[in-house]
Amino acid sequence: MRTAISIFQSGKTERKFQSILLNGDIMNDFDVITMFNSFCEKYLPKITIFLIVFAVGTIIVKLLLKLIKKILNKSKIERTVVTFFFSILKIVLYLMVVMTALSTIGVNVSSIITTFAAAAITAGLALQESLGNVASGVVILISKPFAAGDILEFEGIKGYVRSIRIFSTQIHTFDNKIVNIPNSRLTANNVTNCTGQTNRRIDLSYTVGYDDDIDLVRKIILDLAKSDERVLKDPEPKVYVDKYLDSGIQIVAWVWVEPDDYYGVYYMMQENVLKEFKKNGVTIPYPHIQLVKE
Repeated sequence: MRTAISIFQSGKTERKFQSILLNGDIMNDFDVITMFNSFCEKYLPKITIFLIVFAVGTIIVKLLLKLIKKILNKSKIERTVVTFFFSILKIVLYLMVVMTALSTIGVNVSSIITTFAAAAITAGLALQESLGNVASGVVILISKPFAAGDILEFEGIKGYVRSIRIFSTQIHTFDNKIVNIPNSRLTANNVTNCTGQTNRRIDLSYTVGYDDDIDLVRKIILDLAKSDERVLKDPEPKVYVDKYLDSGIQIVAWVWVEPDDYYGVYYMMQENVLKEFKKNGVTIPYPHIQLVKE
């Protein structure tokens, strides 16, 4: 009898416990539903408005960018400049769309803009050199002091301009090296564009002995210059006595060529003049020290 009563009471307790758990689950579900409904009532209209404004703004920006890109592609502006400014414009327009969408739902946009401005100033100070290269790159691309394929001389570097980029200009030197020069250095210092001229003067210098025949030296140099078809006839080559040195007489020669022929003619003259000097007995003096033994 006691066992039966015990089993009955145990079953009653278990049913009561299950009832409590069930009621607790119902209450938890009710709380979740209430919170979800509250969230929807409070934020869903704002989210909907934000998405609608953002979608409409995105469509307008895409159409506007398409029109601007078509106009820029028809212009004569350097392709690199077009790409750079188009990327910046794209970022700015999409930021404007986001800010407009946020302002329509009551978000304080001014504080966001202030935060972005402070971050931009900090980044600008940290990336001052890089931004300087970007600004210089834009100046080079717009003003065009040189272009791809031109021959440049800059701080001992000589070669062809391989490409002009936003941060740097790439030079392919005559000894087959690729050199990247920061654009800020190119705009801040003197750069010689050898291709931008219709012709270019080659300056040659030779030293001969005081006993050598100057007229013969002049004839050798002029004959070599005039025998090369790459040397221009107008202006014609010139040879002058320049200086009287301790070891001999310095002779200078000027010959004019087209920019692409500059180095070919320069090295040809240097080699062939030496050969002709030796063949005709012209001495090439050099400084020497005479030691006197006391």
